[in-house]
Parts: sequence; structure tokens; C-alpha cells
Amino acid sequence: MLRSFQIGKISGIPLYVHTTFFLLPAWVLLANFGTGPVNALFLMLGLAAVFTCVVLHELGHALMARVFGIGTENITLFPIGGVARLRSMSDKPFEEICIALAGPAVNLVLAAMLAPLAILNILLDVKVGNVLYSPELGLGVALGRLAFWLWSANVMLLLFNLLPCFPMDGGRVLRALLSLWKGQLRATEIAVRVGLVMAFFIACLAVPTLSPMPIILALFVLFAGQMELMALRQREVQRRAARFMQPVEAAITTEEPPPTNPPFSGIAWDNEYRVWVKWQNGQPVAYWG
Repeated sequence: MLRSFQIGKISGIPLYVHTTFFLLPAWVLLANFGTGPVNALFLMLGLAAVFTCVVLHELGHALMARVFGIGTENITLFPIGGVARLRSMSDKPFEEICIALAGPAVNLVLAAMLAPLAILNILLDVKVGNVLYSPELGLGVALGRLAFWLWSANVMLLLFNLLPCFPMDGGRVLRALLSLWKGQLRATEIAVRVGLVMAFFIACLAVPTLSPMPIILALFVLFAGQMELMALRQREVQRRAARFMQPVEAAITTEEPPPTNPPFSGIAWDNEYRVWVKWQNGQPVAYWG
């Protein structure tokens, strides 16, 4: 059974690696088979550097959430990126926007720090591809390529995470802005639909790139968005039903006789709270949405 393994802690937050993560380095090595052991080593160093940036991205979310009193269970690395599992989600739009943008802000800072090396690499007209190292070019050029590769990765992480694909960062910002006048549930439904459209276009990138990664990312957006929407709907049903199930003290007057009809027993739909309610002898005893 697939599981995650803890490899350490960062700022007190457990850091895990999912079993499927190891498919990524295996795929990179297989795709570059025959380029030499030193180039394979540089590819692994580049991959480790990129995922260090991914961890810092997720740490940005976690530390910003901590500012608002929200803890983080863990950070887990997957082949397509990382996930910071927060203990709760803020229902305040300003807090959600700050938490969502904290991750891309980290990539922006890292890209700015690496920009001088990337510009130098461009000025030297050093082409960057899958081969980071070759004996005729030397170690200096390889390090320059590695720096340019890392700069490119941070720019891609920044831009990709700002796409309005819920539950990615840009999608959460969109949801937070919509919730200002639509409410959180309705805003989430709209953000998920926009995410589905974006997921389709992301999946289409698999054709020109001949890579399965866009399809995997699109499937993640599809299923993760639907799962969070279902969880939010369930919480909304529970919230509405909790209000509905609160006992109401009826005022007793002597002007009208008590009803002669027997108390209702059965299942009925409540339009106000939008839940199905099971009644027994005139009392609500269960609900579901």
C-alpha cells in the first residue's frame, strides 16, 4: 500500500515524501539514459534543488497560515509538487489570499535572487537542455546551466501556481475574491468550474510536449478540486442542519386549542436549510444533504 515517509522537519513541521515521488527521478534517469553518469548526477542535483524550492514554497504557505493562528500537519512531496496540509482552512477572504500568495511569493524571491546568474547564462549564449554537463564544456558551464534551470523552475512554479485552477494558489485567490459577495460555497463551485476548464487546457499541453506530466497535473486539479468541494458541501450541510436541529421554544397561548393532528413522522425536504430531515413524532432526529 502506498504511503509517505518522514524525512525530517522544517520549522517544526514534519516533512514527508510519498512513495510515488521516486517515480520522478526514475523517469528522469530513464529519459536521459546514455548521457553519462556525471550528467545523471547533475540531473539528480537539479531535481533536488527544484524540490527544495517546492518545499520552501509550501513552507511559505505554512508560515503565513501560522501568522493567522492556523497550524500545519505536514508537508508532503509528490511527483507533481508539494502539499502543505493545514489543520484548518480560513473562511476569511483576506487570510486565504495571504496564505495562497505566500507560496508564489517565495518563488518570486528565489527567481529574483537567481536572475543575475540566469542573465549571465543567456549573455554567454549557453544553451540549456536535458544535458547539464559534458566534459568538453567543463564544470563552470554545467553550474551555469544548473542555475538557469533552477531559475526557470521558479518562474514556472510562480506562473503555474497563479493560474486560476482551484485548489491551486491562483484558484484559492479567485475563490476568496468571489466569496466576498457570493459566499464561500458558491464561490468554491465557480472556482472549481473554472479550474476544470483550465485543467482541460493543461492536459492539451501533453500533445506538443510529449510528456505525461500535463495530464497528471490536470487530473490532480480535477480530483483535488472536486474532493475539497464535496468536503465543503458536507460542512455546509452540517452547519445548516445544526442550526435547524436547535430546539425552538414555542409560545403556548390559550387563545387557540392545541393541534389535533398526530405529530409528523417521515422524511421531508427543508427549503430554508436545504437538507433532508427525518422526523419522528414531530421532532427532527436526523438529516443529510
